[in-house]
Amino acid sequence: MTNNVAGSVAEIGADLAALRRDIAHLAETMRGTAEHRAQAAGIQVSDAVEDARSKISNAAGDAQKSVKAASSQFWGGIERNPLTAVLIALGVGIVIGSLGRSHE
Repeated sequence: MTNNVAGSVAEIGADLAALRRDIAHLAETMRGTAEHRAQAAGIQVSDAVEDARSKISNAAGDAQKSVKAASSQFWGGIERNPLTAVLIALGVGIVIGSLGRSHE
């Protein structure tokens, strides 16, 4: 019976050693999976940031083109109709001036 107990203890020891190896292997696999997922997430974030940067750059370029076009139209209108521009400026000045005096 002592041999059976000794054999059982040896088997339990071997099983525990195998279990420790399995747990260590599982932990290593989980660590590798976590690192892989972290790298994948980092790549996705980097791609998203680059995409946002590109969209912002394109939007800024479009806005700049729109402002230049509006400015060109504005100054072109003044060059085509200088008397009208002066009369509009005079009218705006009178309205602003009268608003300032009404509060005094």
